[in-house]
Amino acid sequence: MKTLKLIPLLLLYLTTFSQSALAEQDAKKAWQKLVRSPRFNKRPAFQYVKNNPQLPNVLLYGDSISIAYTDATREALKGKANVYRLYCNGGDSSSFIQKMKTMHATMQKDDLNDPWKFDWDVIHFNVGLHDLKYMNGKKLDRVNGTQAISPADYEKNLRAIIAYLKQLAPKAKLIFATTTPVPEGEPGRIAGDAAKYNQIALKVLKDYPEIAVDDLYAFTKPQHAQWWTKPGNVHFNTAGATAQGKEVARVIEQQLKPKQD
Repeated sequence: MKTLKLIPLLLLYLTTFSQSALAEQDAKKAWQKLVRSPRFNKRPAFQYVKNNPQLPNVLLYGDSISIAYTDATREALKGKANVYRLYCNGGDSSSFIQKMKTMHATMQKDDLNDPWKFDWDVIHFNVGLHDLKYMNGKKLDRVNGTQAISPADYEKNLRAIIAYLKQLAPKAKLIFATTTPVPEGEPGRIAGDAAKYNQIALKVLKDYPEIAVDDLYAFTKPQHAQWWTKPGNVHFNTAGATAQGKEVARVIEQQLKPKQD
């Protein structure tokens, strides 16, 4: 008799488990459609993140520098936060809002099983490295190219980004990460421009004292020659990306608040 009474409970459990698995599968497929690039869809940084409702939710927004440090940030915050990242390269400041809207529209659709119903607790973001680059058609060219986003437009875009984030996630703690250094000999960027664009960003942030600053520029600068992938390249080797990821995690953890039941 006891066995017969347990059967309905077992069936209920199996049904609930099956529905949960299907819902997660649905959300995972939606995420994989966002991550279309073959360069990204196999990388750990872009894999689907299952939400643990007991943990705070963190979003990383940035370009290839942030892509490289995403894994180390996640590892450092394992068991402390759900760490998500943008589904693609963040690019320049003019594309920020549209990319964020695309991601949220896809992952929060009403007809999607297991949609993103959570709120962001922390948003760690950076734009700059793609703003200051010079392009000649599709080629990086600091001599004959045109700068992607002028300093004036960078400031205007950054103010629009902050306004958008405050509307999107009014309770989230915002953290702006300064742009990492540009080395001498970079084909499409001028050494020293990262510092100039960071100065613009810090000027804007004076109007928003509630926004924290993760000074990755100052953190990276002393180790730049040891951490770059090769001379004249803005990207960093494993040692550099890992150190940056741990530093990002440290700054984020300072802003995290325990989840309320």
